[in-house]
Amino acid sequence: MAETTTTAYTDDVLPGSLITRDGQMQWAGLLMGPGTPYEIDRGGLTGWEDLPDYDTSDADRPTAHGAWPGARYAKPRKVGGTVWTLPAADDSASSLAAMRALRQALLLGEEERWLAVRLHGETLAVRARVGQRVLAADRTYTTQGVSRASVQWYATDPRRYAVAEQSAVTGAPQPESGLTWPLTWPLYWGQVAATGDVTITNDGSAPTHPLITFTGPCGNPTVTDRASGRKLRYGIALAAGDELVVDTAAGTVTLNGSASRRHTAAADSSPEELFAFEPGQAQLAFRPDTYDSGAWMTVRWRSAEW
Repeated sequence: MAETTTTAYTDDVLPGSLITRDGQMQWAGLLMGPGTPYEIDRGGLTGWEDLPDYDTSDADRPTAHGAWPGARYAKPRKVGGTVWTLPAADDSASSLAAMRALRQALLLGEEERWLAVRLHGETLAVRARVGQRVLAADRTYTTQGVSRASVQWYATDPRRYAVAEQSAVTGAPQPESGLTWPLTWPLYWGQVAATGDVTITNDGSAPTHPLITFTGPCGNPTVTDRASGRKLRYGIALAAGDELVVDTAAGTVTLNGSASRRHTAAADSSPEELFAFEPGQAQLAFRPDTYDSGAWMTVRWRSAEW
């Protein structure tokens, strides 16, 4: 029996939220693959497990063989496949309904949506737009209601992300309460309310960009990646409840959801786009210049794969 969805086909729902079994693919609010009216061709997907193309700044050696190695930056990912529309009933109404749903989902839109694929229990997703759609109006569709659609998605960010978003929260460093008099053995120094340090784990094979939120009251919020030495620091005073959100992927710094504050970046602050977590673990230190209780840093990220 075909599975049904409860969302509009163009809704940008959470990645993989409709997927229930291996071999299924979710584009926005449309579920495709086993158990649905939309079967993926046995040829599978192209460009999903491939390394994306890349630009390189390698420089040829003028007086020797080879070149000096430079930086390499991945280009957008192209994912393609063929989808067969198999209506639930052998009648024109079912065939038309299945075709119309596919048209609605595979539209020429401006906004990127989640494209998620589950293989062997692992679901990964990219942000993409439909780049090409070819719906065959051939004899098979005319006589049997079975249509064939060749689709290509274009993901400007070529990295594939885990569907589960992770988060870590820490307050600004708080001192220990100290010894209590009269002294008794064993000595108890008190418990630290917050260290200001968090550990981030990227389980993938590609660097991932976090979303960092500083919550006041604090002045000059600063976070440092101890492994890479990169730092984000902003010359701004946050009142209690103020939120400064740093989207390192987009390179934006926003105060309370509206006002841009990227211009407050300090001279020793790294460019936001370069603040990324390499595969493995990262140690972050939240160190605002001034703060009171209630000052927090929240980090959100997804593990990323090439």
